[in-house]
This record gives sequence, structure tokens and C-alpha cells, in this order.
Amino acid sequence: MQTTDKDQMHDPSQSSVAKVIEYSVNNQLLIIVMMIALLVAGILAVQKTPLDAIPDMSDTQVIIRTDFAGQSPQIVEDLVTYPLSTTMLGLPKTKNVRGFSMFGTSFVYIIFEDSVDQYWARSRVIEALSKIQGDLPTNVQPQIGPDATGVGWVYQYALIDKSGNNDLSDLRSLQDWFLKFELATVDGVSEVASVGGFVKEYQILIDPNRLRAFDVPLKRLMEAVKNASMDAGGRVIEKAEMELMIRSKGYVTELKELKNIVLFARDGTPVKLEDVARVIEGPELRRGITELNGEGEVVAGVVVMRAGENALTVIQGVKDKLAELQQGLPEGVEIVPVYDRAPLIEGAVNYLTDTLIKQAIIVSLVVFVFLLHVRSAFVALIVLPLGVLGAFIV
Repeated sequence: MQTTDKDQMHDPSQSSVAKVIEYSVNNQLLIIVMMIALLVAGILAVQKTPLDAIPDMSDTQVIIRTDFAGQSPQIVEDLVTYPLSTTMLGLPKTKNVRGFSMFGTSFVYIIFEDSVDQYWARSRVIEALSKIQGDLPTNVQPQIGPDATGVGWVYQYALIDKSGNNDLSDLRSLQDWFLKFELATVDGVSEVASVGGFVKEYQILIDPNRLRAFDVPLKRLMEAVKNASMDAGGRVIEKAEMELMIRSKGYVTELKELKNIVLFARDGTPVKLEDVARVIEGPELRRGITELNGEGEVVAGVVVMRAGENALTVIQGVKDKLAELQQGLPEGVEIVPVYDRAPLIEGAVNYLTDTLIKQAIIVSLVVFVFLLHVRSAFVALIVLPLGVLGAFIV
């Protein structure tokens, strides 16, 4: 069936387009104002849009970690992972629940539907944990993971000491008690994880032969150490219009205090902890190391971004904070960047900008060559950027 020119003239779609063009030509000032408004709104949208080079396609999920020290994977599965998993299956809008058991540790992943808000999901999990707490073994405390996603790892740094005055345990203490807390105050940071080095702890190396010789049960030794490292509260008394607070200070702060803990008195002579054990300061048991460029072990910190935050802004805030904290570190200790996603994000944005400019120029040249009309060539230079800005608004 052939279409006549008369039919084409009365095509509704063509007539509507012609009306739009006619209206635009007759109201050029209004069109210019709308174009400027679109330009300004698009620029504001670009500035407020979270920028990241890695698209976050991860599901809405909450991770529960539970430590059950010294227990085999099967015991962890039966007493921790299974009760938690079966309880989380009943949560609303839950899509999947996955449990993993390993030596001394349990992980439960609760995956929700895509439309579920991250913090709504976390609140539901916390409510479920409060109900099941009584069914778990004693001294087992489940903890939910940070409010981040799988692509939240945006920055990592290492602590090194070129002077040699600080060992790995000193650097780890700086990371855990100084840098970690300060970086947690940066907007958008969900967690600062510490890896590498040694965590200092007091270690009591018990001699079984001495325990047997003094007839000291292991339970009594544990209770004596526990009771000797705590403060006792009191009350206040009034004296000369002043209130004086009475309390007993008992927290252990040095090895000498641990060694002098009295287990019991034998014929009027106190038997101390140092009589049946050797008390030392040593590193906590670790199951991995952190190395930098094959030059030796270091202490590192991993900055995890909160879900939905602007990665570029968070990284810049972390950099500014680290530059400020560098002044408070001991002489010779340096903060070395290891992983920084900011150059990747900036490179992606620059690539988009360069490509947009090149495409606009090429299209304009093609239009000018074929139409030999300068104003028509400028259409591409205006429409293409406005189209991209409009996409950011949406």
C-alpha cells in the first residue's frame, strides 16, 4: 500500500513535531531560559550524584559474625550457625540466607529483596538477634557487619617506620588506638579495619607441675585473675561540704601487678601467680600477615565506605584526615597509600568528558559538511551535553 503526500501531511506524529518546532521558533526566549535552567539543574545534579568507577550491583544484605572460640566447625554449625540461619529465614522480604561455619567463627549472610532499604533490613536483623540470644551458648555474642556493600573498600594505607624505633606491635597500637578512631569520624566511613602487625596482650604461661605441687585448680587461677582485674564501686561521703567518692581501683596496667596476684595463702604465706606461671607481654595469635611490595611486614588499615555514599568525597575526606594525623605520629612513622580508587573514578569521569567533546565536534563537522549550515552544526554542540546533563537529573 502506497502512502501519498497528502497522507504524510496529515500524519499525527509529524504534525505534533511540526507544532513543537513552530512553537520553539516563535518563543526563542522561553526556549533559551528553559535550556539555561536545564544546564544549571544538570550541573547541580552532577555535583550531587555519587561518583564511582565500579557500579554497585550487590544485593541488600546483612552479615552476622559470631565468634565461638576454640570450637570445631561442626560444633559451630550445630550450636550457632544453624539456630541463627533458621531464625533469619522468617524475616520479612528475605530472599536468601546463607551460613558458613569455620573453626571458632560463624558467618550468616541474610540477603533481602532489591527494594529493601539497608537500614530497615539491619533493624529487622537486630530484632531477631535479641530474641534468639537466649538460645545461643554462653558468652557467644553475634555481631552484625558494617553498613557497607561489597564494593565499599575504597582506600587502604600502610604504616611503616623507617627509623626502626617502633616494631609491628607499636605500629598496630597506633593503628588501633589512634588512626582507627580518628578516621571513623570522617563522613561516609562505615568501618576502618586493621590488618597486620601484632596485637599486644598479657600472657600467662602456666606450669602444670607447679600447679600440682601447690594443689591449685586451674579454675581458681582463672577466677583469681578475673577478680584481680576490675574496679569496685563504692559511694560518696560528705566532708567539709564536699563529696568524696570511695572506690577501689583494680585494673591491671603492668606485668608486675599480674605477677603479684594472690591465689591463696598456704600456712600464712601467700601463693602468687608468678609462683605457678610465667607472666609475659606477647602478641595475640594471628592467622595472617600483611606485606608491602615484598619488603617486609607492615600494619595496614582498610577504609570501608558506607552504602550509598559518594566515594570520591569519602576518599578525599580520608586523605585530608590522614594528612592531619601524620603530624601526631611518632618520628619516623609514615602513612603510605596502598589502594586509592579516586584516580580510577576521576579517570572515568575525564574519559566521559573527552568522549562527549569529541563526539560533539565530529557530529558538528559532519552536519556542516553535508548541510553547509553553521547554525545547524551548533545544534549537536548544544543538544549532546544537555542530553547527558538531563540523564544525570533523571
